[in-house]
Amino acid sequence: MTREGVEFRLLGPVGVWDAGRLLGPSTAQQRTVLAMLLLEPGRPVPVARLETALWGAEPPESSRNAIQGHISRLRRLLAPFPEAALTTSARGYCLTVARERVDLHRFRDLVREAGGEPDPERAAGLLRAALALWQGAPLADAAGRWLPDAVVPGLEEERLTAMERRAALDLRQGRHQEVATELAALLGEHPLRERLVSLLMTALLRGDRRTEALAVFRRVRRHFAEDLGIEPGEELQRLHQAILAGHEAPAAAAAGGSPALAVPRHLPPDTELFTAREEELAALDRLTLPPGGSPVLAPCVITGTGGVGKTTLAVHWGHRVRDRFPDGQLYVNLHGFGPTHGVRPPAEAVRLFLDALQVPPQHIPATLEARVGLYRSLLAERRMLILLDNALDSDQVRPLLPGAPGCLALITSRAELTGLVAAEGARTLSLGLFSPAQSRELLTRRLGVDKVGAEPRAVDDIVSRCAGLPLALAIVAARANERPAFPLGTLVSDLAGEGPSGGGPSGGGPSDDALSDDDASADGDLDVFDGGDAATNMRTVLSWSYRALSPDAARLFRLRGLLPAPEISTAAAASLAGIPVQRARRLLTELTRANLATERTPGRYGWHDLLRAYAEELTRLHDSAAERREALHRLLDHYLHSARVGDRLLDLLHRVPLAPPPPRPGVVLARITDRAQSQAWFAQEHRTLLAAIRHAARSGFDGHAWQLAGACWGFLSQDGRSDDQAAMFAIAVESASRLGDRAAEAHARVGLAHAFTRLGRDEDGEAHLRRARELFAGLADPAGEARCLIYLSVLKDRHDQYAEGLALSEEALRLCRAAGDRAGEGRVLNNIGWFHAQLGSYEEALRRCEEALAIHRELTDLPGESATLDSMGHIHHLLGQYEEAIAYYRRSLAWRGGGKRALGARTLRRLGEAQLAAGRLGEGGETLRQALALISELAPGDAEALRARVASLPDAPGTHPPRPHART
Repeated sequence: MTREGVEFRLLGPVGVWDAGRLLGPSTAQQRTVLAMLLLEPGRPVPVARLETALWGAEPPESSRNAIQGHISRLRRLLAPFPEAALTTSARGYCLTVARERVDLHRFRDLVREAGGEPDPERAAGLLRAALALWQGAPLADAAGRWLPDAVVPGLEEERLTAMERRAALDLRQGRHQEVATELAALLGEHPLRERLVSLLMTALLRGDRRTEALAVFRRVRRHFAEDLGIEPGEELQRLHQAILAGHEAPAAAAAGGSPALAVPRHLPPDTELFTAREEELAALDRLTLPPGGSPVLAPCVITGTGGVGKTTLAVHWGHRVRDRFPDGQLYVNLHGFGPTHGVRPPAEAVRLFLDALQVPPQHIPATLEARVGLYRSLLAERRMLILLDNALDSDQVRPLLPGAPGCLALITSRAELTGLVAAEGARTLSLGLFSPAQSRELLTRRLGVDKVGAEPRAVDDIVSRCAGLPLALAIVAARANERPAFPLGTLVSDLAGEGPSGGGPSGGGPSDDALSDDDASADGDLDVFDGGDAATNMRTVLSWSYRALSPDAARLFRLRGLLPAPEISTAAAASLAGIPVQRARRLLTELTRANLATERTPGRYGWHDLLRAYAEELTRLHDSAAERREALHRLLDHYLHSARVGDRLLDLLHRVPLAPPPPRPGVVLARITDRAQSQAWFAQEHRTLLAAIRHAARSGFDGHAWQLAGACWGFLSQDGRSDDQAAMFAIAVESASRLGDRAAEAHARVGLAHAFTRLGRDEDGEAHLRRARELFAGLADPAGEARCLIYLSVLKDRHDQYAEGLALSEEALRLCRAAGDRAGEGRVLNNIGWFHAQLGSYEEALRRCEEALAIHRELTDLPGESATLDSMGHIHHLLGQYEEAIAYYRRSLAWRGGGKRALGARTLRRLGEAQLAAGRLGEGGETLRQALALISELAPGDAEALRARVASLPDAPGTHPPRPHART
C-alpha cells in the first residue's frame, strides 16, 4: 500500500520512498547510517555507534568526516519532507519522524495491536497486514557487519514470532491446510524451532494427516538428538503422546494462541526496614521522567562508596514504581567491584536476561552483538525496568541498555560512569553517607524506639563511630539483636583505641598494644572511605560481629581472606580449615547468621568485599605465617586434586602428565564421579580456579600454579574458553620457569600455544610450540615432541600447507609409537587421514581414519572418535557422497554438542557445506550461520573466511566445501 508522504523501509532493502517511488540512498554506507537513525527515531545516535555499524571495532581515521558527509547527503535527500527532521546535537545525530512512516515500527504497532485484539479473525488480519510489510531480509543492502550480526537476528525473531501467532489464529479459524503448507516450508529453514513444530503438527492432525504429524515429530526429534544432544521440550512431547493415543491436540497446542510474553519480576526482595533516603527517592522520581514529553527514558546511575546503600535504594525504588513498568523488571549483579577480577561479562548478563524473557536456549545467539540485538528487539514494545547492579564501567553497561523508549536502565556503581553520561545522556544520583539523624532513624527502625531511647549516649557513640555508613549501622543493629538482653552500652564501652583485632576469639596473635599504625592498615582495602575515620570505624564495627563468633568460626572467617576469589564451596572451606565437611557446613551457617557470609547458592558462600579485606587483615594479625601457608596449601591441594579427578573424565588429548604430591592431611576433594559432574564442577569453579592459579603464583606455590592450569586444559578447550586458557597458561609458563622444571615449562607452553592458535595469534603460538619441542627433545620425551608436532601441523593446515602438515604428522606418528602413546597415535592417524584428503588421496585418507577410529574406540576416547568421524564426513564430501558426509557429521556432533561448543562449531561448519552440496540450501545456510556465530565467539582467528563464505551464499551456494581448518 502506498502511503501519502514520505515513508521509510527497513524490512527488506533500506530506502526512502515517496508515492511508491524509491528516492535513495544511493550507497550502502548511507543506507547503514539511515537504518541506524530509523531503528530509534527521535533518539540521538552517537557518532561512535555509527562508526561501529559502518566499520566495526577499527574505524578509519577519516571516519568522522565520512559520517558527516553521509549525514549531509541524507539531509539533502530529506529536505523536501518537513515531516522528517534530521538534527545534530552533542549526543549525536537524530532523525525525528512519526513511527507510522517507518515500516519496522508500523509492523511492531500492528503486532502489538493484534496482541490486544479479542476477535481472532481481526487479530489474524492485523498480523497479516504486519507481515505484508516485509519485502525480504531486513536491512538487506546496508554496509558493515554490525547490523546483520547485532540487529537482524532480533528482527527475524520478531517476524517468526508474528508468523507463529498468525498461524495459531488461523488454526482457530479452521485453515488447517493453508497453515500446514506454509509451516512445512518454514520448518525447513528453522528445524529446531519448537513452537513452529507444534503448530505444524497440530495443523496436520486437524487435517486428518496423523501419520505425517508423527513423521514431523520423528524428524525433529532426530534433529534435536543429532544437533543438540537433547530431547524436544515438554509441549512437543505432550502433543506427540496425544497423537499416539488418538486424542485431539492438548489445550496448549490446540488453543492456537502464541505463548504469552514473559513478565519477569526479578528484583531482589525489598526490605521492610528501609530507612530515610526520602530526598533520594524523590530525586529518582524526577530523574527518571522522560524529558520534554519524549517517550525516551535516559539511563540513571546511582553512585557512591561501598556499603553506602546503593543497591538497597535502587531495589526499594524499583518496587515503589513497578506499576510504571507493567511488562516486568530485570535484575543482574554485574560484580564490578569485589574481591576478585571476576567481573560478569556483558554476554553473560544478556544471556541471563534472555533466559528471563523465556527465549529457548537453542534460539540464543553465541555472539554478544547478536544477543544484544535479540534482547533489544524483545524489549522494543515493552515498558520494563532493568536494574544493573554493581557495574564496573560504562563499557560493561552499554550493551545492556535496552534502547526501547518505554524501558529504563537503573545502574548502581562505585564509579562515576562519565562515559555513559557523555555518550548516552545518563543522569546521575550521588549517594552520600547518612546524617546523624538518619543513622539514629536506622537504628530505631531495627532496634525499636524503647531500646534506642533508653541509651541515648550509647546510640550517639555508635552513630559517631559508624561514620554514617549504612552497612556498618546494619551490622551493629544485627549484633545487638543477637543479644537482646545486653544493653547497647556493652557494645561500645571498650571502643576507644580498638583496632581491627578487637581481642576476638582467636586465642592468640598480637594484642591491641602491639598494633602500630602501619599494622592497622596493612592491606588498605578497608581504606576506601574518604574523610575522617570511616575505615577505622568500619574495622571496629566488623570486629563486634567477629568477636561474637565461636573460636572455630572465627578461624574459618580469617582464613577465608587468604584467597581473593568470588565464592567458596563447602568442600573448599573444609580443606582451608582442615576440618570435616559437616563441621565446615556448621561453621559456614554460623558465619551466615552473623551476616559475615552469604549462601549465594546451596553449598557456595560469598563475602562482601569489605568483609574479605577485613578477614585478610585479621589472618595476618592472628595466624602465623606457617599457619597461613599451611591453610593455603590445603586449599590449593583441594582445587588441584579435584581438578585432576575431573580432567581424567574429560579428554585424553589435552591431558598433561601430572604427579603432584598427595594432598595434605585435612584436604577434602570435590565429589566428581562422571563426565557430567566434571563438566558441571569446572563450569562452576573456573573463575575461582583462575583466581587460585594467580594467587598460587604470587604466593610461592608455583608447582600448584602450573599443574592446576594443566588440569583445567581439557575443560577450557572443550568449552571454548580460550581467553581463560591463555591467562592460566601464561602464568603456568612463568611458574614453571621459576621452578626450573623444563618438562613443566614445555607442557605449559603447548597449552599456551593452543590457546593462542584458537585466538588467531598464530605467530605467538608457533614460537611457543617450537620452544616446547626443543625442551621435550632435551628431555628425551617423544610423546611431548609429538604433541608439539600435532599443533604445528594444525597451523600448516590453517595456511593450506598440506604437504608440510602431512610430513609433521608422519613424524608425530613415529614419535607416538616410540613412546607407546596410543591416544596420541589415534589423533595423529586422524590428522594424517585429513591431510591425505586435502591432497586428493581419498582412499588412503579413509584407511588412516579407520585406523584412528579403531584406536579411539579401543580407548573409549569419545573426543578422538568425534574428531575422526568429522574427518570421515569431510572425506565423503570430497568424494561427492554428500548424504554419507551429513551422516558422519551428525554422528560427530552427538558428542561435540552441548558443552563442547568450540569443537561443535567446526563440525557445524562442515555439516552446513555438506547440506548445501546435497541441495538442502535453506538448511545448509542456517547451519553455516550457526557455525559462524559460534566460531566468531570462540575462535575468532578462524572466523573471517567463514564470514566471507556466508556472505556469498545468496549468489553461489557451491557444491564443494572450502578448506576448513583445525583438526584438534
